[in-house]
Amino acid sequence: MAVIIGVEEALTNVQEALRDKGYEVKTIKNEQDVQGCDCCVVTGSEMNAMGINDTMTKAPVIDAKGMSAEDIVKEVASRM
Repeated sequence: MAVIIGVEEALTNVQEALRDKGYEVKTIKNEQDVQGCDCCVVTGSEMNAMGINDTMTKAPVIDAKGMSAEDIVKEVASRM
């Protein structure tokens, strides 16, 4: 079964980098989109507003603030 990474809509460079590494990427536009994701990547500014950091998912949530796309790919790999 493929690993599904939810990535906030604004992080298109991260979405591309994860796809290049073979991950299935799902765009997160609202809190319902995190369902079924094995890991989520968010900008940080919307993390609590979307409810992702609270109870919407038990999957790891990565705050992309200050990280490059390459750093995020490495962080996702370390958590899977």
